[in-house]
Amino acid sequence: MILAIESSCDESALALFDPDRGLLGEWVHSQISLHQAYGGVVPDLASREHLDRFPALLALAAQKPEYAAVGQIAVTYGPGLAGCLALGLSLAEALAVAKNIPLVGVNHLRGHVWSPFISLHAQAPIEFAEKLRGLLPHLGLIVSGGNTILFRLENGGRIQIINRTVDDAAGEALDKGAKLLGLPYPGGPLVEQLALKGDANAYDFPRALGEGNAQAAAPFSFSGLKTSLRYRLQKMTPEQIDAAKADLCASYQAAVVDQLVAKTESTLLYTDENQTPIKSLGLSGGVANNQVLRHFCRALAQRHQMPIFIAEPRHTGDNAGMIAFAAWADSVHNRPFSPSSPALFEPSLSL
Repeated sequence: MILAIESSCDESALALFDPDRGLLGEWVHSQISLHQAYGGVVPDLASREHLDRFPALLALAAQKPEYAAVGQIAVTYGPGLAGCLALGLSLAEALAVAKNIPLVGVNHLRGHVWSPFISLHAQAPIEFAEKLRGLLPHLGLIVSGGNTILFRLENGGRIQIINRTVDDAAGEALDKGAKLLGLPYPGGPLVEQLALKGDANAYDFPRALGEGNAQAAAPFSFSGLKTSLRYRLQKMTPEQIDAAKADLCASYQAAVVDQLVAKTESTLLYTDENQTPIKSLGLSGGVANNQVLRHFCRALAQRHQMPIFIAEPRHTGDNAGMIAFAAWADSVHNRPFSPSSPALFEPSLSL
């Protein structure tokens, strides 16, 4: 039984995970309303909120009968806001000492790597390892406010980064675009809502795409898209912007989604001939909640006749469920990484 703790940014979260049954409970306190007035997360306020909220969340978790059987603590050790991470680590260390049980640190991004498979495990926990072997190598796309990463998950839990952003992350670009349009924080979901009423072809925003192999190799880049929107808005009056806001949102969102899907497909088409072909696709991270992105990723998987696993909405943002699952999955499937694998995807570490 694993008790997981997540505090990398502005969500305080706990989860109980049983390898034989799956997630038995998840408790999350979101701070969105606290930070809205500031247009983004304020680290000092976020840290203070973790300190205030974790005791109440822990009391809720302790009401579960399975809590008494916890045999390991898992906690996010990075990346994230230093003060927020420190609160979660302090709680984890205190619980591990009090219960005299092991403590393991989990890379937050490895949580996103494994999150699309949580539902697969829930369907058949005992057969999960065998089913997973048939889905590897797996091509996964993490899309969030801080990261845009395309990676291969190999047998043994090895990860190879295929592509990543060289500037803004996709979620960051959506939030910054929303701010330029005068939308409140968090802006990404509001862009999606307005885009439903707009024409995605109304404005031609840049996609930062190459051709053929060059497209697969070219890194993700979204800063030029944001700049293009700013220049477009500078040429419009406030009245014109207000009248065209839905079209602007739809066109801007389409530019983000097109780049994500096009470069993912290019990777499928131009995989190194010496590598084992991809057997499954995955989508995770906060922006994975975007319905347009989910639709086009499902269509991509259908074109290439392979299954796709998309993290459930409750496991796309900062959550402890994926941290617990990653702690277990790494302990079962992890092997030493190749020297080329960045520290970004270090396996879970015993603390």
